[in-house]
Amino acid sequence: MCENSNEKKVYLDYNATTPLDAEVIQSITESLCKGWSNPSSQYNAGKDAKAEINKSRGLIAQMINANFPSDIVFLSGGTEANNVVFNSVYIHYQNLKNKINDLDPLPHFIISNVEHDSVKLVAEHYEKNGLGEVSVANVDSTGAVRVKDILNMIRPNTILVSIMLANNETGVIQPVEDLSAEIKKLNGRRVPIFVHTDAAQAIGKINVDAEKLMVDYLTIVGHKFYGPKIGALYARNCLGNDSEKSPLFHLFQGAGQESGLRPGTENTPMIVGLGKACELVTKNLEKYSKQMQEMRDYLENKLIEVFGVENLRFNGKSVGTERLPNTCNVSFISSPKFKGFLILKNCDYLEASTGSCCHSGEFRASKILLAMNIDLNVAANALRLSVGRDTTKQEIELVVQDIQNSLKKILN
Repeated sequence: MCENSNEKKVYLDYNATTPLDAEVIQSITESLCKGWSNPSSQYNAGKDAKAEINKSRGLIAQMINANFPSDIVFLSGGTEANNVVFNSVYIHYQNLKNKINDLDPLPHFIISNVEHDSVKLVAEHYEKNGLGEVSVANVDSTGAVRVKDILNMIRPNTILVSIMLANNETGVIQPVEDLSAEIKKLNGRRVPIFVHTDAAQAIGKINVDAEKLMVDYLTIVGHKFYGPKIGALYARNCLGNDSEKSPLFHLFQGAGQESGLRPGTENTPMIVGLGKACELVTKNLEKYSKQMQEMRDYLENKLIEVFGVENLRFNGKSVGTERLPNTCNVSFISSPKFKGFLILKNCDYLEASTGSCCHSGEFRASKILLAMNIDLNVAANALRLSVGRDTTKQEIELVVQDIQNSLKKILN
């Protein structure tokens, strides 16, 4: 495992990015040496590189229980994957308009108000440029969307519902499976409704099963689960016949790699590394999840022990709401001075995030917490802490002591 270069620091920002697993590093290194040939070449070295790519495609499909490895397309990362989904359903809607004269001129997209910017800003792009209509479903105070709210937003021209599987700041798991089941009951319409979930935060922490979720598109991001900084997109039966497939159109012009869906010579070593990261998740998910939940719970219990439950608010931790096993979003509410960014600024060891911004002296509380109708002062005092596979109790104890010292500095 790649380690933090500063041994004194304790990294608790694994929802932002993870280090490469040692086995992933080994697989990438071997591929850099042996798999450098062009995978489109017909000589043996090229065929070997292509075989490694297809092996990784199969490992990803196995991890998410995709029916066909061909449903997996390699991309640069989650942002590209999410853009491809919106672009694809947009083009599909234009094609439908050519066949059905009385369709609404613009397609309609539905997202939630806690989506990552790589979904939120894409949807806003279509709306601002007069290319589509967008409805935004608000989460409730638990941080989860209500399926009935989304169903009430559906219009005759609705073509895409894009809801993340788990939130990066609170860890709240969204009811994507229930949502998909209800939407599938509606299909048979002139305009099909496709369901997309950005599973970036969920993979490697909880079981992600494309068949169980019943989604048409699913975004995969390697650097969130100890893989390289590339990604992939699952598109259900994307190479099948028109009546069954999820439409997929490329963003870029070029050659015919990835079955014509993503032009450009494949990045074989990183694809091999992504496949290895997926293989490790398939083999070890239960162990990873158990270890992370044990450390997350230990962290929350230590915080309560040291600061008192009355002085804390665990955002996203609600009865009946599921969270990722590694995520703790906590506000220190005993003083308005305990702004999240100030706590981190005065910590000697903790490396984490607030989920908020501070530019030119202007502090902005987390938009995710505000979307949950959390009081501004509580949201401003929040830290987002996410443990990793190898986080230890000793590190947790050091972090809690570090935060305690930081609060003392702020008061002084």
